Amino acid sequence: MSGQTLTDRIAAAQYSVTGSAVARAVCKATTHEVMGPKKKHLDYLIQATNETNVNIPQMADTLFERATNSSWVVVFKALVTTHHLMVHGNERFIQYLASRNTLFNLSNFLDKSGSHGYDMSTFIRRYSRYLNEKAFSYRQMAFDFARVKKGADGVMRTMAPEKLLKSMPILQEQIDALLEFDVHPNELTNGVINAAFMLLFKDLIKLFACYNDGVINLLEKFFEMKKGQCKDALEIYKRFLTRMTRVSEFLKVAEQVGIDKGDIPDLTQAPSSLMETLEQHLNSLEGKKPGNKSGAPSPLSKSSPATTVTSPSSTPAKTIDTSPPVDLFATSSTAAPVSSSKLSSDLLDLQPDFAATGQAAPAAPAGATSWG
Repeated sequence: MSGQTLTDRIAAAQYSVTGSAVARAVCKATTHEVMGPKKKHLDYLIQATNETNVNIPQMADTLFERATNSSWVVVFKALVTTHHLMVHGNERFIQYLASRNTLFNLSNFLDKSGSHGYDMSTFIRRYSRYLNEKAFSYRQMAFDFARVKKGADGVMRTMAPEKLLKSMPILQEQIDALLEFDVHPNELTNGVINAAFMLLFKDLIKLFACYNDGVINLLEKFFEMKKGQCKDALEIYKRFLTRMTRVSEFLKVAEQVGIDKGDIPDLTQAPSSLMETLEQHLNSLEGKKPGNKSGAPSPLSKSSPATTVTSPSSTPAKTIDTSPPVDLFATSSTAAPVSSSKLSSDLLDLQPDFAATGQAAPAAPAGATSWG
């Protein structure tokens, strides 16, 4: 179905009569046209979230109402519009979503109008789960991982170990929900799902930057932690390595559909000897077998060098204060065992993927991605 339908025009006209300009803009952003929401409508809604006299709950309710439509196009665009406002709107929008007991209830959504409806319904169900998880994560943390400051003095790098050990699983859950979108290049067949994919891609870059920061912080503190904390931290690190592989797969999809490789972060695995060192330390705490010297100071000194990087944006010349995922575990040699005294230089040998100008370093063979 192409173009605005009569139903679209009637819905917009009804809100014009009642004087609800925001609701009218929501209807305009979520028409039956098989294309992403128009920029002018999204910009209007973003501005509306900054106006003190705008009723945020009413705006959200209109979006939820549009998400109950029988058409996959309208529902998908309602999700994309909501996601766009969560990312770019005033923070009070996502705060309101996080305060609700329920958001999108689309786990059984199915548009039976045609084969395309069946295909897109699968991604609508997955996408809605991610948006629900994004709001739930905000409720638990009282901040959006994608919005917080990244880098050496960022939120996850400066968080106390106790809080970090509780926060990392929450971040992992959000990343998992995003990766479960699990789209392949040949399934990105229209402007609506493409708009969703771009928002997910940008979220993933920011979330993984936080994830990197959290892992660096954990490893800096690892040799100072108690046995129980070390055990939890090691499990988080193992899960991180698994997710690195899944993130790389997601980024390969973005590269294959033509997103500029220039903004794609390089992801390289840590040497296996690093895991061995961490496990040896935990074993020594548990009295299983001798490892590195018990009581040795943390090999990750806070004075270790860290590189400041900038995040890519849709306008390369504009620098923002979020760091992208970096080549966290870059090391010149992966074959030699990693001693505790060498961990600092290996782990914090951060190679920035993006210069201050917004240009990217050469992409790794493993695959990476960017947005245009």
